Amino acid sequence: MGKIKVHAGDFEKIGNSSFSFGCFTLFTQQHPFMGETIVATELEAVDVASEENVKKIGGTAGWGVAGGVLLGPVGLLAGLLIGGRKKEVTFVARFKDGRKLLASTDQKTYTKIQAAVF
Repeated sequence: MGKIKVHAGDFEKIGNSSFSFGCFTLFTQQHPFMGETIVATELEAVDVASEENVKKIGGTAGWGVAGGVLLGPVGLLAGLLIGGRKKEVTFVARFKDGRKLLASTDQKTYTKIQAAVF
């Protein structure tokens, strides 16, 4: 099971969000205890986070929220290198129902998420 750390978007920053067996488990106000299961086929797109696609989540305010996580291009590079050998990827996911997610996960889990959209 790949753990996901939620930073911003339409999902809560609480709980143990994850991606496994082709499904996300993400916490929402309606599902604060067990989380909501979302099948990966509901993904519209997933991209490595950049200033441009983070602004699409919440405008300039969205970038301000994410700024502590990403800190621009230098922060993106640092995010990829967090944890020494265990690399983390900060990404933006857009779901078909219009919800968005800014989160971080390990490289292996990110690759699985990307494969689900491909």
